[in-house]
Amino acid sequence: MTPQPMVAPYLDATPIFEFFRGNHATELLTAAVAHFRLFERFPEGPKAFDDLRRELELAERPARVLTTALAAMKLLELDSEGRVGPTELAREHLTPGAHFDVSGYVGLAADAPGVVEMVERLRTNRPAGADDGKGTAFIFREGLTSAMEEAASARSLTLALAGRARNVAPLLAERFPLDGVRTLLDVAGGTGIYSIAWLLRHPDLHATVWDLPHVLEVAREMADAHGVGDRLECIPGDMFTDAVPTGAEAVLLSNVLHDWDVPECIELIRRCAHALPVGGRILIHDVFLDDSLDGPLPIALYSAALFRLCEGRAYSAAEYGFMLREAGMTPGTVVPTGIHCGVLPAIKTADSPVDDGSNPDSGGQGDSILT
Repeated sequence: MTPQPMVAPYLDATPIFEFFRGNHATELLTAAVAHFRLFERFPEGPKAFDDLRRELELAERPARVLTTALAAMKLLELDSEGRVGPTELAREHLTPGAHFDVSGYVGLAADAPGVVEMVERLRTNRPAGADDGKGTAFIFREGLTSAMEEAASARSLTLALAGRARNVAPLLAERFPLDGVRTLLDVAGGTGIYSIAWLLRHPDLHATVWDLPHVLEVAREMADAHGVGDRLECIPGDMFTDAVPTGAEAVLLSNVLHDWDVPECIELIRRCAHALPVGGRILIHDVFLDDSLDGPLPIALYSAALFRLCEGRAYSAAEYGFMLREAGMTPGTVVPTGIHCGVLPAIKTADSPVDDGSNPDSGGQGDSILT
């Protein structure tokens, strides 16, 4: 069988993803206006983020998703003291009783199914399917039914996610080459397509995809189809409970961390860092919010999509930098790849004390950040 080539797309698919996620703007705006009455809560001026979220009766993660999106819409802003408040646009058009108030118009969508569902997710801080017995799509953890546990659904979801990966993987390998790296560990690598793109570029590279058994069946097929099956190993395992495979010089976390909340992200990064030698690298390939957490709007809406389906959200490079430094890694700067993604590299230095989180004195999973 002739190996399949891997080339970058002729046209950029980014607008399609922006259109696809656009509904979350309607849902979050309507939820804020009609259900949480958010813009009525500033009669005396801006409020601290934690005070606002407590008034809204929201946990940190849903409050962050909501306020980030509204800030990206230019409806919320931070003052000089870091407090949250409405922008001039919101004060004129979303304050009840204002002459040009349109909040009643926005409220016409208050009972739309998507809005009601988003409000439920925000209030419960739980992903869709977590409490109704139907199971979650992407989360695999003890106590939750996951589509990734069944062969057919795991295959279907893995191949669906590969649609975006096929567009981005060639760009990742081109814009962030792994010169000098001989071994790569792809954590929760799915189809392994990002590893495969690097294998095709670097003939001396060997990669390991570490994921659930049903998912790895697809990865093996993909590696064979591209002619790199002899340099791609598949190891089944649970990234939170099983020992991280050792021996890699670089660890890839591609579109993985955004599925999880801050404590789980910190734990996973620490576990990966612990498995690396001095000089080894962690590569976070993901979308990135602005460090100010006020956009860009497409990423804020993607964050809402993640929030609805998973236990995470989109993070900024500053937030990931905090997590990496907690693990003894020194982060670099983001290199853009494609469809809103980029890669944030970090290196493990000699004077970086790192543990896997099992030491009770190490701080465990860590505290939430930027609250």
